[in-house]
Amino acid sequence: MRRLLPDPKDKIDPYDEYRIDGPWLRVGMVLSLDGSVTDEHGWSDGLGGKADLRIFRTLRALADGIMIGAATVRTGRIGPAKLTAALRAKRGGDPAPIIVVSRSLDLDWDAPLFQDESTIVVTSDFARPPAHAKVVMAGDGDLDLAYAVETLHKDHGLYHLLCEGGPVLATSLLRANLVDELCLNLAPTLLGSPHHTRLLGDLPRQDLTLTAAYTDEDVLFLRYRPAPRP
Repeated sequence: MRRLLPDPKDKIDPYDEYRIDGPWLRVGMVLSLDGSVTDEHGWSDGLGGKADLRIFRTLRALADGIMIGAATVRTGRIGPAKLTAALRAKRGGDPAPIIVVSRSLDLDWDAPLFQDESTIVVTSDFARPPAHAKVVMAGDGDLDLAYAVETLHKDHGLYHLLCEGGPVLATSLLRANLVDELCLNLAPTLLGSPHHTRLLGDLPRQDLTLTAAYTDEDVLFLRYRPAPRP
């Protein structure tokens, strides 16, 4: 992996580059050159190739908790996080827990993800989760993401949070001014409108600052900081 900005360098270790100390909420997503976050089969697997997969795994290894929206979980493709032997050694411990964010709790509670005792479900006080679930209740009726993030920090010790999407959750976190960093991996692919899934939903205008850029196997890795929180 080559760093383009700041201070260009031909060979860097992504684990060291992306490491952050202290409370942090990072959104990490891959997208095509024409702005789609899914490939022609409706998944992100076909975007970015091995280079994107390396950063995907690195961001997971650095996180204390991995936030995923309910729609993504309902695809059945999400299981407990895993680490390569090399990343496990760098992390010095088990993978981060998956944090499922769902207002309705319309989920397959028999899926392997929910049989893993580390999995956390974030929902509102209005919901009725099964007794075996590890739950963060956040909000009366609607889901209060700010309260949820604070609870994950203070009560669960999950200070470095990674949101992997989907677009609904990422949009909600940005709208609530909870995102510290937006990591976009730009794949060298054009998909066309029939296969286009937007990165984000409707948002008010937000200006971001580019803090770093890298390249690996023709994928462009961009790191942005949103404006300071009010």
